[in-house]
Amino acid sequence: MNVPRKPRPKQTGTFIGVRVQPEHLQPLDAWIAEHPEPKPSRPEAIREAVAEHLKAKGYLK
Repeated sequence: MNVPRKPRPKQTGTFIGVRVQPEHLQPLDAWIAEHPEPKPSRPEAIREAVAEHLKAKGYLK
């Protein structure tokens, strides 16, 4: 039986593959766990952390 799938949203941006070391992954997962539902995925959490950092440094408004 074929179950209809939701269409994927159009992808935007540039793909960047990044390896995350265990000493960073564990705190990232803890940060995600503290979020209310729906919890962000790891990529969403990383994008948010990068955006917050860039804002704090004045590179992003």
